[in-house]
Amino acid sequence: MLFRSHWLGFVLPKRLARRAVTRNLLRRQIRAAMSRHATSLPPGLWVVRLRAAFARTAYVSAASDALKRAVRDELDALLRSGAARAAAGAAAA
Repeated sequence: MLFRSHWLGFVLPKRLARRAVTRNLLRRQIRAAMSRHATSLPPGLWVVRLRAAFARTAYVSAASDALKRAVRDELDALLRSGAARAAAGAAAA
């Protein structure tokens, strides 16, 4: 199956991100990260899944700059890694 563009999906379970405002922040951050890294990622279906909860004691507010920065940094690292793995796979093929 060939994709000509990027499709983005995300899984944000309520048990890991209790408040809707937190899940919405994560959705916005994921979309923004994807648009920042779209040129380095091959076209296709990309799914981001939240696997661990953020510590509510460390990030009291869902709108805090610290949470936004932590999410942005983690997503950037994840997508850089995905781009590197996709490039390595393409070079090997």
